[in-house]
Amino acid sequence: MKEYFQTKPNEAVFVSFFLYAFSLGTLFPRLGDLQTQMGIDKATLGFALIGLPFGVQVTLLFADRIVRKVNFRMILIIGLPLLSISQCLSALMQSPYLFAGILIIGGASIAVVEVAVNLEADRIEASFGRRIMNRSHAYWSFGFFGAGIIGAGFSQLGISPFLHFVATTFVITIVTALLFIKYVAAKPRRESPPQKKLFVWPSKSIFFLVVFSLSAMLVEGASIDWSVIFMRDIFNTVPLISGLSLALAAIAQGIVRYFADQFVDQYGPEKVSFYSLNSMVLGVALVVFSPNPFTALLGFLLLGGGSAVIFPLAMSAAARDSEKTPEENVASLAQFVFVVFLLAPPILGFIGEYFGLRWSFALCFPFLIASMLSISALKTKEN
Repeated sequence: MKEYFQTKPNEAVFVSFFLYAFSLGTLFPRLGDLQTQMGIDKATLGFALIGLPFGVQVTLLFADRIVRKVNFRMILIIGLPLLSISQCLSALMQSPYLFAGILIIGGASIAVVEVAVNLEADRIEASFGRRIMNRSHAYWSFGFFGAGIIGAGFSQLGISPFLHFVATTFVITIVTALLFIKYVAAKPRRESPPQKKLFVWPSKSIFFLVVFSLSAMLVEGASIDWSVIFMRDIFNTVPLISGLSLALAAIAQGIVRYFADQFVDQYGPEKVSFYSLNSMVLGVALVVFSPNPFTALLGFLLLGGGSAVIFPLAMSAAARDSEKTPEENVASLAQFVFVVFLLAPPILGFIGEYFGLRWSFALCFPFLIASMLSISALKTKEN
């Protein structure tokens, strides 16, 4: 196992992205079931979901320090099971406040794993001399797709979220330990002194990458949090079809990311991003104005494909930027981008409860315009 991952480190990082997404993605296709279980409306569910991004945001304040001190394999072996265990505990909660509190633990795990896997992908890019960031994120999408399909199937069969989450925790823990117990992480792109500040303020170039990334994060977050409930409430679809909305977005995202690096190398990140943003605009329009479930599913498919390359390209550009260290740049970009995840669940839930979920997705339009205007942020000062 050690020899395999030493000779093929890109395969290892692909697996890490897949397992990370599979663990995280287990929760979202069961949100409708958890909402029913707790007996709450969409606005309250949106508030409860704030626990996950809150845990992410707080932990990102010092995630770069953790990544420096704890090796990559231990971050995965501890972080992924901890994320899954938090979901198991959340499924037992009858109170939305306790539900939110438990999700904070999961959010803390997400923050550290997020920084670690992206840095590992960047380091392997540097050692290989070619892009693998988009393909790495493709495996994230494939993991989310697998979690979405399995979650929809379990929901259709009437299997409780708790039993579903326990089974996932067992699988994730065993597989992660077996695959990464002897993994040797790639060397840093460059050696850099440790960051002493608790809050990593982004440089000017990273700030514009934040603006560029926000639309994709909002579109992806809206799809993750609300697509299943959108299909259920708007079109009264069965759980399997409702879950298909999340799965289609994930598989489209994964396929685009898998092949994106060659197109980015050939046409450049700005042109690829331009067409991706236009795909998201069309996808949002189809969801907002969908007359039937098939149109909405097509919209979610385009949302997934359109949002595929935006965040990976921003992460890659941030890690390459020379104004600060790669750890600082990645952490500062993640800190500010995840503010959208912090605000999106309650805002979209409130809009969905009082104005309808179509208006929740319509909120993505102004963010897409902002991303269009900041595409040039991908031109960073490289090392």
